Amino acid sequence: MSAATPIRIRLDVAYDGTGFSGWARQPRLRTVQGVLEDALATLFRRTPPAPTLVVAGRTDAGVHAADQVVHLDLDHDQVNALRNVRLPQGAPPDAGAALAYRLNGILGSNTDVVVKRGCVAPEGFDARFSAVWRRYEYRVSDRIDTRDPGQRHRTVWWPTPLDADAMHRGAQSLLGLHDFAAYCKPREGATTIRTLQNFGWRRDEAGVLIASLQADAFCHSMVRALVGGCVAVGEGKLEASDLALILEVGARTSAFKVMPAKGLTLTEVGYPPDDELGARAEATRARREL
Repeated sequence: MSAATPIRIRLDVAYDGTGFSGWARQPRLRTVQGVLEDALATLFRRTPPAPTLVVAGRTDAGVHAADQVVHLDLDHDQVNALRNVRLPQGAPPDAGAALAYRLNGILGSNTDVVVKRGCVAPEGFDARFSAVWRRYEYRVSDRIDTRDPGQRHRTVWWPTPLDADAMHRGAQSLLGLHDFAAYCKPREGATTIRTLQNFGWRRDEAGVLIASLQADAFCHSMVRALVGGCVAVGEGKLEASDLALILEVGARTSAFKVMPAKGLTLTEVGYPPDDELGARAEATRARREL
């Protein structure tokens, strides 16, 4: 590999979305991308230009992440600037681990965004286009005895009891490859065709309702709209079978509300084996067609 060839780094990141105006950098607003790229600019101030981040999936204002994935490319001088970083015992001695360590030092010990790990990415890796699925959870407390003030920034407190079994039946009816236009906020030129691989409801040991969703990708506000439809079912305002009927109509409806952002957490992003990363990225770039 020549000195001119950039080194791609994968970073796994967690954040509390409460204090952020979403992932994407925006003028005069505090965002996750902005905070991380400002830290990169500080770290590489002597070896510009500072690298920029590519993310597996943008999150909206107030949405959290337990394991978001990003990549960035470092040039030869930037990699050299990391060679003398003294890593904690047991850390892998590569540029990705060194970068994660230095970024966490810049972000501080009481930050709402943490770089959990870093590594040199396999050949063909693209944080966004190589991903085969994204997994989210949504938390709803519908009883007073399940309301934990310590979890209030990531749990929606609902005023009435909900029927978890009916919500689960409604969620199951939406699985598969569909045009989810009825459950998305449309963006010009973007497809709303997605494969919903998993969607179900359960109560955790404390009695809090947990929605688990997994898809190849999600449209803008799609998860919160799907959860909102299920909550309407849980309240008895809709039948479980109505959710699939709304899907077939293909247009937004006032039959349910899009749920607040704070209950939503991106929990994991899935990737294929290393030798399939490049092919997956190329295939994903092609426009999805039903």
